[in-house]
Amino acid sequence: RVDVLDPAILRPGRFDRKISVGRPDVKGREDILKVHSRNKPLGEDVDLKEIARTTAGFSGADLENLMNEAAIRAASLNRTFITREDVQQAFLKVGVGKEKKSKVISDEGLGKNEYIETTRSLIVITAPGPGSGKMATCISQLYHENKRGIKAGYAKFETFPIWNLPLLHPVNLAYEAATADLNDVNMIDPYHLAAYGVSTVNYNRDIEIFPVLNKMFEKIYGSSPYKSPTDMGVNMAGNCIIDDEVCQEASKQEIIRRYFKALSDRVLGHASDETVNKIDNLMKNHGISVSDRKCVQACRDKAAKTGAAAAAIELNDGTIITGKSSTLLRPTSAMILNALKYFAGINDKVTLLPKGIIEPVCELKTRDLHAHNPRLHLDEILLALSISAVTNPLAELAMAQLPKLRGSECHSSVILSQMDNGTLRKLGINLTCEPVYETKKLYHSK
Repeated sequence: RVDVLDPAILRPGRFDRKISVGRPDVKGREDILKVHSRNKPLGEDVDLKEIARTTAGFSGADLENLMNEAAIRAASLNRTFITREDVQQAFLKVGVGKEKKSKVISDEGLGKNEYIETTRSLIVITAPGPGSGKMATCISQLYHENKRGIKAGYAKFETFPIWNLPLLHPVNLAYEAATADLNDVNMIDPYHLAAYGVSTVNYNRDIEIFPVLNKMFEKIYGSSPYKSPTDMGVNMAGNCIIDDEVCQEASKQEIIRRYFKALSDRVLGHASDETVNKIDNLMKNHGISVSDRKCVQACRDKAAKTGAAAAAIELNDGTIITGKSSTLLRPTSAMILNALKYFAGINDKVTLLPKGIIEPVCELKTRDLHAHNPRLHLDEILLALSISAVTNPLAELAMAQLPKLRGSECHSSVILSQMDNGTLRKLGINLTCEPVYETKKLYHSK
């Protein structure tokens, strides 16, 4: 473990390289389970494939402990073989841990939080991300309401994963990619499976906290109204899918976009190797490649051919339009102008914005506003085009095409500025970038 090593050992030239070893995938977990169950007789109801599916996020050591705990339980009940129930109880012990006594459900615990008087029968508590206090607020309120004789209830609802889609459906995989930095993992809800014999998809944090929640409900109510986290409420959007092929393709594109975002964020210092590796492994394990995003290769080809920063956009009709950096324009600015000409039926050789219009703006940026790069950002180009549209019918025609860009897919050969990134987002264009800067001059002195 790096965190327990002497810093001197980690100096350059010594142990200065880290290799991230991810948790095993479902096939790896099954193989590990076979090893650790080799000398343990299994009952007919024990399916190692099913166990592998429900133990996402477990390490090899966790799986070994799982089978050992199941064997210990079987032996304690004077059985010579392990049953499915043994494995389920071992899962709770290994994945959640033993129950500990606590004063949380008391006036010294939740009771110390202030009671919130409400006037409505249904209250929704929202906040971004884990650790934001949503559950603590709700359970504290539940404790106070119960003490006042008010029959209040609580349910924790998550928008993802979608419980009635397969565990490895691309829509659910896209959720894992989107929360890679939180290390979320989709799992079969073992409590729901044990209670109802039905496989449903939930995720690790809800499953891990459920025994704690259940115990809190029992302390407050006397009994728990739920048998599983899935009982509390689930996203049933799977019932609304009318074209699964389209949804799968859209989800795969989202996973690729998340991958490129993680790569760029790592360069910017906002993401870790672990986040990138998790999405990379997810893509490899499920046959998803960056080549599935058509604008990526088109952009790379344009950059290699011109030797300049480039951008490519795949329009909704499948057409690929490219653009490159020049002395006056940034690559996305050139790309968008070319796309607008395509939609308007304007010949590609026609210049929508003559140098006489662009050059004064570039000069203003460098001379008077002291910008280091004279090239125009996308929003600056669109402003210039809108002004030209007053006297230029072609510019007016091009401006009218802007709504057609919404839903397009775009890739840049360099990390874009926040300004260009934001403009593309406002236009409804989905952007990915290669994880490299356009220039090595990242610091500008005054």
